[in-house]
Amino acid sequence: MSPLWSLFQAASQVGGEILGEGAVVPTSLSLDTRTLEPGACFVALRADRDGHAFCALAAAKGAVALLVDDPQDVDLPQFVVPDTLVALQRWGQTRLAAVRPKAVFGVTGSVGKTSTKELLAAATGGWKTPGNRNNTLGLPEALATLPEGLGAAVLEMGMSTPGEIRRLTEIAPLDFGIITVIGTAHLENFASPQGIAAAKGELVAGLCRGGAWAFLAADGWCRWVAEQPWARHTEPLPVGEGEAFGWEAVESLGAAGERFRLRTSAGTLPVELRLRGLHQVRNATLAGAIAVRAGFDLAAVAAGLGAVEPEAGRGRLHLLAGGGRLLDETYNASPDSILACAAALLDLPGGEAVAVLGSMRELGPEAARIHQETGRALRNLGLSRLWAFGDFARDYAEGFGSGAVACPDFEALRDDAAGLSAIPTGARILVKGSRFWRAERAVDWLLAH
Repeated sequence: MSPLWSLFQAASQVGGEILGEGAVVPTSLSLDTRTLEPGACFVALRADRDGHAFCALAAAKGAVALLVDDPQDVDLPQFVVPDTLVALQRWGQTRLAAVRPKAVFGVTGSVGKTSTKELLAAATGGWKTPGNRNNTLGLPEALATLPEGLGAAVLEMGMSTPGEIRRLTEIAPLDFGIITVIGTAHLENFASPQGIAAAKGELVAGLCRGGAWAFLAADGWCRWVAEQPWARHTEPLPVGEGEAFGWEAVESLGAAGERFRLRTSAGTLPVELRLRGLHQVRNATLAGAIAVRAGFDLAAVAAGLGAVEPEAGRGRLHLLAGGGRLLDETYNASPDSILACAAALLDLPGGEAVAVLGSMRELGPEAARIHQETGRALRNLGLSRLWAFGDFARDYAEGFGSGAVACPDFEALRDDAAGLSAIPTGARILVKGSRFWRAERAVDWLLAH
């Protein structure tokens, strides 16, 4: 592991005062005692709950230092600053600047951010932000212990309100970027789809001069971003049919994934992707395109893309007794991602195609209509049955029509005679829903029963 900063070194970059042993070197930063690992510096944020109240617990769980705005009666070295949030962000920002990798990539989009981050990190052999540390707390937390000597770093950048991605690009200025797709996620926080496009476009505005960014050529809102005055300092890289970068000869390998040819300015190579669905082919092509544009070797890029395994909740496939298959896409849900995953389900062998869906969130006043339209679109795609739960389950069911079951919550879905136990043996099952509804409980139940 490359040298990390001691408290003294961090203070020289961030400002503040050290109480106690300043030579201690934290192996990570932690904002949450529930996930704190021994060796971490615990960051006491003042939010809904005051992190300073958990400093003693952090010490008991193995923290080696505290970042606080008020000295605590805890026997640990303490880094005391006026504002712990400002200090956290400054620590991540200055660490990235001090050990900056050869290429820093940012990935955002309404759908597919995390999968594309994983694909791009594999394509470049780069470091990546762990888990979903994609906001103004998690990103600097991860960057604070960024290793030295990296060829690439791939940073996922999420947002739920305007200005959030702009702040992330201030913390982490980008050389290259990807916008996977601009859709309707988080619509309730914006006046219009154009507002969402402008907020996603903050990633492009935050690129270093001459920085390239990849997007799907067919995405009208990404094309809108490319035409804005604040994007003129960047190089837009459209990916798709008729472009220098794209995908061709897509062939489903069923449970094994997808085979396609990655077309780039450096040549065309076959890729065997372990992720399923045309949407993952598109994500892989975006990742491959920007990696090649950034100067990474095409053969290494193609090999890296083919090495990525699906994560739990993000396309992991389970074989069930009786020849059935369960596609676990429970990490989150939007209309676009539900339909993309349903299309991937239909490519799998097995019995009738059905879905178990938790409701979606953050769709604003149009939420009921969007759930109805999603249900109708699933029926039109060719799914035969739908089990829905949550506050908009009835709307899903109304759009889907006959063959739909609506339950108010997971417990009803689990216990009702017409619920999960009524899913036929041998079925191909898509399970998906917003994080709030914890649809992974349905996966656990179906695997156990």
